[in-house]
Amino acid sequence: MPSSPAAKKLLLVFGLVLAVLALVGLVGGGIGSAALGRSPLISQPEIHLPPQPVFPGYSRDRHLGLAPTYGLDQAQGQKPTEHKTGGTGDAPAGVNDEVEEHHSTPLGATEFAVTNTMLSAWLASGVLILLFALGARKRSMIPGRLQSLVEVLFEGVLSFGSGVLGPEMARKTFPIVATIFFFVLFNAWLALLPFYQFLGFVDGHGEIKAHLLRPAGTDLNMPLALALISFGFVEYWGFRSHGFGYLKKFFAFGSLVRKGPMQGLIDIGVGLLELLSELVRIVAFTFRLFGNMTAGEILVVMITFLLPLVFTNLVYGLELLVGLIQSVIFAGLTLVFISVASSHEEH
Repeated sequence: MPSSPAAKKLLLVFGLVLAVLALVGLVGGGIGSAALGRSPLISQPEIHLPPQPVFPGYSRDRHLGLAPTYGLDQAQGQKPTEHKTGGTGDAPAGVNDEVEEHHSTPLGATEFAVTNTMLSAWLASGVLILLFALGARKRSMIPGRLQSLVEVLFEGVLSFGSGVLGPEMARKTFPIVATIFFFVLFNAWLALLPFYQFLGFVDGHGEIKAHLLRPAGTDLNMPLALALISFGFVEYWGFRSHGFGYLKKFFAFGSLVRKGPMQGLIDIGVGLLELLSELVRIVAFTFRLFGNMTAGEILVVMITFLLPLVFTNLVYGLELLVGLIQSVIFAGLTLVFISVASSHEEH
């Protein structure tokens, strides 16, 4: 506890400011505003599960309804149409008295655009590369602060891997496992920065229709890509450790000859169950990360609307923990499955 009078006064002023901000958030948030019959400080958020295109501009405007779709309509030989985004100024007077709210449409199967989740993944990758490149730029026996931070991060992941696979195997698998760990962690933590919430593209009424950046984990494609990488890496070490004999784990047809029909059929059934469990890992990895990241993003957005300012920080602390847990789980399960695949022996 602070002992000097100046420190006590500063702490008292800080507490009073927090109390005032908490009161303002309680009264001006969605809950307090509804009770008092007033407009909230923050407009009601829109939750968009599909990733939204941000570049190029014509693709963004067409899918979000921010502008007439002249380019696409003319290319298809149709009359240009306009998307209505709400308000009284969207439709000409006397043409349509009811204004239809526009919701974003997903990208086509053959259409390419840079989405807000893709941009977020690039940002996280850039921050990772910059951090580790600067940390290793001036290596010395007496490390500076940044080099010390990078070394602590690397040693932590390496120690974690050594506890599962042993020191030698942990060094061999370190590049992929560390990349998965840091990529998931930085994507989750960077998404808590304030500009993720207020940078975006607005319609004619000043409402954000698409955020410039959205956590990459909330896009099903990113967890699926990481799950496929993890799956492929596990199978690679299985084949590297046992050669093509690794397939006996899934296709134990030789047991029909060596162990007899009854035991052979049991071994074949167990092998097919093993194969199914390997494939199910892709689905489990994907939806575990996607579900937690999406739920966290929705929670942050809704708490920011209902109880802005001070109370939102409590959710931010929870999301810091969730991001760390998800990165540890993803990397840890990858290590465990590598250990199982590389040490498999036929029984």
